[in-house]
Amino acid sequence: MLHHRPSMPLRPRPIHLLSVVVALCLLLTGAQARAQQANPGPRPGDAAALERMAMDFLQPALDSQLAQGAPGLLRPEVVLGQLDTRLRLAPCQRVEPYLPTGTRLWGRSRIGLRCTDGPVRWNVFVPVTVKAWGPAWVLRRPVGAGSVLTEEDAEMAEIDWAEQHASVLASPDMWLGQQAAFALQPGQALRQNMVRPVPAFGPGAQVRVSSVMGSLQVIVTGQALGAGLPGHSVRVRLSGGRVVTGTVIDGQTVEVQL
Repeated sequence: MLHHRPSMPLRPRPIHLLSVVVALCLLLTGAQARAQQANPGPRPGDAAALERMAMDFLQPALDSQLAQGAPGLLRPEVVLGQLDTRLRLAPCQRVEPYLPTGTRLWGRSRIGLRCTDGPVRWNVFVPVTVKAWGPAWVLRRPVGAGSVLTEEDAEMAEIDWAEQHASVLASPDMWLGQQAAFALQPGQALRQNMVRPVPAFGPGAQVRVSSVMGSLQVIVTGQALGAGLPGHSVRVRLSGGRVVTGTVIDGQTVEVQL
């Protein structure tokens, strides 16, 4: 006689916690990869895209600075450099171009690019050279140190104002009758650091020292201890030996504030 053995219920196979964790990690990794493919941002080594971003930021910033300095007078020329080819930047969802604090778009400069939304925050700089072409007074002949500049010494020409940091003397009244601070050569554009006022008197000159005490003006004589430039300070030794500092008014007078 055959006995029918009841079938045993199937037991579920145990699921290990480690397997669940691995599966979730794979799912998350795949989702992250798909998201990066949909909106990857600048790719590692995508220097050209970053340089274009720097250039797009540069032009409005440059226009603003030129408008403040010499509106309509200067013709800008921009030479954009390249990022270091050895850089390997992580993908970034948002890159922000900016002008570093204290940076002026004049001559050699740089534009900053920083990642503000990405797995790795990075910050790089794109070198840039800004030229500003415009009219200026250029020396046509040598001028010795201490010589007084005249109309025959310079002529108009177009130069790069941004080639040096010293300001260009664009108007003749800014340099005519001024003294060359050092020996000047033909072809040099006249700039602020090249000239200085002609001294009203030299060291050792006898000058009048004027001071005001209420409604009373006192004038005494003294000996200048240095060259007197109009509007500048000079030290004077009074007849009694006391040394005072005053402002040069003219070729004979120094004003002292009491």
